[in-house]
Amino acid sequence: MSDVVTRATAAGRGLQEPVLTWYAAHARALPWRSDDRTPWAVMVSEFMLQQTTVDRVQPVFEAWMRRWPTPIALASETPGEAVRAWGRLGYPRRALRLHATAVACTARHDGQVPSSLDELRALPGVGEYTAAAILAFAFGQRQAVLDTNVRRVHARVLDGVAHERPSATLAERHRALALLPEEPKVSATLSVAVMELGALVCTARTPRCSACPLADHCAWRLSGYPVWDGPPRRGQSYAGTDRQVRGLLLAVLRSSGQPVGLDDLDRAWAEPRQRARALDGLVVDGLVEPLDDGTFQLPSSHGAVAP
Repeated sequence: MSDVVTRATAAGRGLQEPVLTWYAAHARALPWRSDDRTPWAVMVSEFMLQQTTVDRVQPVFEAWMRRWPTPIALASETPGEAVRAWGRLGYPRRALRLHATAVACTARHDGQVPSSLDELRALPGVGEYTAAAILAFAFGQRQAVLDTNVRRVHARVLDGVAHERPSATLAERHRALALLPEEPKVSATLSVAVMELGALVCTARTPRCSACPLADHCAWRLSGYPVWDGPPRRGQSYAGTDRQVRGLLLAVLRSSGQPVGLDDLDRAWAEPRQRARALDGLVVDGLVEPLDDGTFQLPSSHGAVAP
């Protein structure tokens, strides 16, 4: 482990300045990166950006922040309103978790997003990555923020392989921290800069190596772009899956201002067994609330949400 950290520290000194210079010239002007961003804005963006692209997130984020600019504002609404406003971002349990987190921030932290790792990790839906991202981007702390883009840049530049492994190892986390400058604010900027580099230049399918500030240091490029020989990388299917059916059923509920009956839900998907399975899953997950009269609505109570 110490050899990994030592090598990373030495490599980091040569990689920091090119990436920071590139970022200063090419960073996208995103609302959750603005100078007046709040910790809540950063938290909302991190929930929304999980497995979702920036162009899909930005309009929903902006509408969300206009409506609920603080955790207290969101906590005063029902979780169903959070699901409704989530729209078509996908993985709507994130909306429930974000609502539950707003309730927790209101109850435990005077309506503020906490700035300590332990307090963040105790919030619903805040895992290791999300906590590190909030601490770095909202509070300027020195944290290893390892999203897919960052891990891909590290894999190519440092390891000489085309893609990151399916999950981060402890050694990878130690190395990522060692690559960061000691100054916390510079460290936070470098974290988002590497993330941006992976999103815009060092992309998974069509990397633009001619535009990369690390091209002359990249072990993958210098070794002739060896073909990936790790675990197979499979894309996620969507059409015809239970996930698609769940989305269609939720769309019916989001578009209605009142409870809907089974007839309305039946029209969303023709196959009855898959439709029933999807509806049952939505109820179990707390995304749909069955009523005594046989109709269904978005959740109205502040029930427990699994972390």
